[in-house]
Amino acid sequence: MWAYTVGFTVLPHVGGFLGWFLNRKEIPEWYEKLKKPSWCPPRKVFPVAWTMLYTGMGYASYLVWNDLGGCGSKAIVPMGLYGAQLALNWAWPPLFFGAHNLNMALVDVLCLDGLAIGTMCSWYRINRLAAALLLPYLAWLAMATCITIRVWKDNPQQKKD
Repeated sequence: MWAYTVGFTVLPHVGGFLGWFLNRKEIPEWYEKLKKPSWCPPRKVFPVAWTMLYTGMGYASYLVWNDLGGCGSKAIVPMGLYGAQLALNWAWPPLFFGAHNLNMALVDVLCLDGLAIGTMCSWYRINRLAAALLLPYLAWLAMATCITIRVWKDNPQQKKD
């Protein structure tokens, strides 16, 4: 059973690592030149925060999957919401850093917020610890959404149609 625990816990890190790896050169060359809010965390905070957040959400997904007895019909909505929000989470770095598409990154993060909240609400009825493990992620997403909105608003020359 430990293999499932590890697999579910590691899975979110895969997309997070790929997003960083594929877009790592854009951070010093493009992102650092953008106008950002004064309250934006320093760059070195992001990998530490995402490691903790991905670990928490991954383990939480295992708890829900396990409580539902695997991939049965009961798991379709809660795990589907989780998978959809994870896909949008993984899509944000290529849109923002890779394509420099602030419009699509903003749409992505707003949709991500809704799906992450939906995931937490659906998980609450199944496993309250799993839902609670998503709270730091939702708090971070709120900040990330505010940063994305401010960068979108304060860098009009960077917007793509």
